[in-house]
Amino acid sequence: MAKVSKIVYLFGAGATHAEFTNLYPNKSTDGNFLSKNSLLMADVSKRVCEGAKNNGSFPKKIAGLISPAGLSNIELFISLIENNEVRSEATIEELKSLMKKDILNRLSKSRLKRFYLHKALLEIHQRNYIEELLGVISLNYDRVLDEAYRAVGNTPNYCLHFDDHSGVPLLKLHGAFDLEYRGRKLPIITPGINKNYLELPYNFIWGRALEILIDCDILRVIGCSLSQNDVGLVDLLFKAHLARKDPFEVQMIAFDPKGNKIKEHFGFLPKIKTALELEGGIIADQTITDHSTGANPFRIWLKAKVEKLRAEKVLTDEEIKKSSFIKSVLK
Repeated sequence: MAKVSKIVYLFGAGATHAEFTNLYPNKSTDGNFLSKNSLLMADVSKRVCEGAKNNGSFPKKIAGLISPAGLSNIELFISLIENNEVRSEATIEELKSLMKKDILNRLSKSRLKRFYLHKALLEIHQRNYIEELLGVISLNYDRVLDEAYRAVGNTPNYCLHFDDHSGVPLLKLHGAFDLEYRGRKLPIITPGINKNYLELPYNFIWGRALEILIDCDILRVIGCSLSQNDVGLVDLLFKAHLARKDPFEVQMIAFDPKGNKIKEHFGFLPKIKTALELEGGIIADQTITDHSTGANPFRIWLKAKVEKLRAEKVLTDEEIKKSSFIKSVLK
């Protein structure tokens, strides 16, 4: 029997965006629709910045730092304000509140119920005996993964306590809009240059993430560009590599354009595979090479993965037919 591969997933905002655009395939190249609804952080940032300007949330000192074009990374901006101790706690809280409102307004209960990509992925792992799911790492503040866990009968383990190793961990490195710790709302931390992840309970979350990365064979990165702005995340991946005898494979499930520079940007992660290189070339859909096509890399890869598992008889036609979510991927 083939060796069981130990898998960890890392989800970024692009994964939630993929769920949203999957509901509106005819709008995936509509610039006006995307500017108003996209869940990619660049678009969220522009809307939040515009809202903050309109309601006067920025003090003069901070407003003067923002170009007329607005912001494309509100998370980094918040992090910079916090790190430089600009006296603007109210501004920071207002920006976080606007960001929460912007994201959650686009993730209504009815939409969350119709999402199925994350759910199908978790359902696959309940039937996939050649891969072991060690855990899920998320950079997102929303509840998309939480709902996916529950939809397939799992309870998320957020690892908020150092001795909690029950179930498949769901590790929210930057927190979430509705996470609680010791009876209080847990504040989100924006990625950037701050060190808030060293404080309770984030040190437990990040420590558990390091553990599963050290133990994994493959890290699948979905909807995340591994931004160098997120120094904490890059450092986490580097630490995991240092602690291992051999590097784990990093599979980038994202657009794979001609001249893809991801391997150059992250030369210290020696086993990065771009989308078209995965598993000997399981992705045949060439729209994944061109952003302008409005293609959905998450869905493209997921469909290719299901087809591969079916061809290998890991998933049978009967199992797919009886599944709650996997069958939707093949439609």
